[in-house]
Amino acid sequence: QVQFVESGGGLVQPGGSLRLSCAASGSRFSMYTMDWYRQAPEKARELVATITNGGNTNYADSVKGRFTISRDNAKNTVYLQMNSLKPEDTAVYYCRASQTITHFVVGWGRGTQVTVSS
Repeated sequence: QVQFVESGGGLVQPGGSLRLSCAASGSRFSMYTMDWYRQAPEKARELVATITNGGNTNYADSVKGRFTISRDNAKNTVYLQMNSLKPEDTAVYYCRASQTITHFVVGWGRGTQVTVSS
């Protein structure tokens, strides 16, 4: 079973930056579409950013121009660079893998907390 482990969360002041990482086990990472989701308290989980196995990216309107998703297939890792952070970015951030053609969900990470506060 493929496992995903997020890291890089923490407490940051408004306007600051963080880089999240999600490391995957197994040998098929390069074939997956990878997503970052987030869930704030008492809110539904929302899709933040996507990167396909071919490197195409897509972002939620709320993070466009501030967040960048990238991947390093040699390290089985996907990243989320978050700049100009706002208090409303506070949430638990999760990575998710899916098969690009069938959209079958391969797995989720357990999440990493991001708190933006002064």
